[in-house]
Amino acid sequence: MGVGGAIGCIGAGLLADRIGRTTTTMAAMIMSGSCALAIGFLFSANPIFSAIVCFIWGVTIPADLAQFSAAIAELSPPDMVGTMLTIQTCAGFLLTLFTIHMMPYLIDAVSWTYAFAFLAIGPFLGVVGMGRLRAHPDSKKLAGGRR
Repeated sequence: MGVGGAIGCIGAGLLADRIGRTTTTMAAMIMSGSCALAIGFLFSANPIFSAIVCFIWGVTIPADLAQFSAAIAELSPPDMVGTMLTIQTCAGFLLTLFTIHMMPYLIDAVSWTYAFAFLAIGPFLGVVGMGRLRAHPDSKKLAGGRR
């Protein structure tokens, strides 16, 4: 699945430069969230299906990360770019740490089948947030005018 991450980062970067940063990011988050919703239901299915969904998930999870960083770099005042990227990185690690530590409790509470669905909350909220950014006039500064 690690190869998928490289594909997702490079592919999303190239795609964002062509069709827009918010469009690419929202598509990646929709796909990532959909994989989170689906994966728990595939534990007893054919392992090939699980592997395909895990690979797609591995491609789409990191695909949005570089786009968030690029958006921060493009939209932040020049003297604040480093600080804003640091805040983003810290928030991302904190969210990841919290999520990883919560998974055993979710699994105990709702089983493997449903626990992963909670991971879809973040990407779907991210889609809403990125949609709001897309509607903001400053979004024209993203990716050379391709929001």
